Amino acid sequence: MIQTLEFASAGTRKPARHWPVILMVAWTCATVFGMWLLWRYSFTAGVAADAPLRWPGDGLVKFNRSGPTLVMFAHPHCPCTRASMAELERILAKSPDNVTPWIVFFKPADADDSWEKTDLCRWAKAIPEAHIVFDPGGAEARRFAAGTSGEVVVYTGDGRLQFSGGITASRGHEGDNVGKSAVLEALNQGGEGYQTTPVYGCSIGPSTAQCQIQGAVKATTR
Repeated sequence: MIQTLEFASAGTRKPARHWPVILMVAWTCATVFGMWLLWRYSFTAGVAADAPLRWPGDGLVKFNRSGPTLVMFAHPHCPCTRASMAELERILAKSPDNVTPWIVFFKPADADDSWEKTDLCRWAKAIPEAHIVFDPGGAEARRFAAGTSGEVVVYTGDGRLQFSGGITASRGHEGDNVGKSAVLEALNQGGEGYQTTPVYGCSIGPSTAQCQIQGAVKATTR
């Protein structure tokens, strides 16, 4: 009887020896899954703009006939757009003096002034020569068919579209990329046709909460 009890006791303790292995496997799976989510999030482009091939007429954004007009559309609460803003600064630092840059921030029609008080808005206002406007209800973005924060369009002095797309290689990541190079080429050299690239950012239309949730997903998978 004593031997039987000892055997039973040993049998009940044996599975405990596997817990470190089970926990290690679970941790590895969770890490791999988190990395996959981050990769998928980072490289999933937003809705591509179908920007008009000719300048759509003046609204909040005014056309410059003496040189290129560059317009960036942004959501002031989009964490991904910080990288786009940094790349925009670098682009403008290497652009000719006749470029007119605009930054158009989406603003819900019923939002108060607190909507505009974000680091991204303060950053934009500090960029030399940039014209900052807030777009109630997204009407200006719709004129240019822009639906994703970080979307950039470039028009020549005679109103031709030369570029439409993003200026980062993925969400929230700075560095050299095809979009940035294409914008610099359009601003400095011009050309007959136009180029387009994927744009990575939050939707221009969602509420603050939705944009913050999208940012939180990225943060929790780091």
